[in-house]
Amino acid sequence: MAKEGNSVDFSGLVFGFSSAALHYLGESAIEGKSPSSANLILAQQNIDILLILRDKTKNNLTSDETTLLTQVIVDLQSKFIEKSKK
Repeated sequence: MAKEGNSVDFSGLVFGFSSAALHYLGESAIEGKSPSSANLILAQQNIDILLILRDKTKNNLTSDETTLLTQVIVDLQSKFIEKSKK
């Protein structure tokens, strides 16, 4: 159970999976270190989780949540396609 002040909302959940996907795409870097090498299998798994989340929450999200989830998925899929071509 999350402590008060440390609660996670829907956008935090989406950003968590998005950050993981970006990391596995080699898009994120820890300050002072170079970006990690891409792991497309793990990136795809995180994108798939977001797709499942989208499907399972259809018609149960606010418009802002739906927009956020849709935009994150489209962005990640685009980056995944770019990395897959290299």
